[in-house]
Amino acid sequence: MHIAMASDHAGYALKQTVRAYLEAQGATTHDYGCYNTDSCDYPDFAHPLAEAVEKGEFDFGIVICSTGNGICITANKHQGVRAALCWDVPLAELARQHNNANVLGLPANFISQELALDIVRAFFNTDFEGGRHERRVSKIAIH
Repeated sequence: MHIAMASDHAGYALKQTVRAYLEAQGATTHDYGCYNTDSCDYPDFAHPLAEAVEKGEFDFGIVICSTGNGICITANKHQGVRAALCWDVPLAELARQHNNANVLGLPANFISQELALDIVRAFFNTDFEGGRHERRVSKIAIH
């Protein structure tokens, strides 16, 4: 699995934890930034990640900021991205099952590292159900 990752300064530490976990599981990752805890603007990193996911350069993306909201909103500006903000395991499972989410958003200031890894596992171990959900997901992108 090839996964793109991006965060702002508030999500940097959690991104490092998640990235190490994913690579230990055999995934390859690409870090679009940020690269330290200096204050920065999440759109500077979310847009390049979203463009790459949209082009099919990665299987999935993970975006992380303090609340997860801003970075998900930014990623969702891209037609081929379905970024889902998940703060617990059932949300991650449903984001994949029902919405075919291809970008996982994590709220660094509101979840523990342990919970974040549980969410990541759930997201990547859950498949899209298709069926009635396919019709709905196909209506998301504006053509």
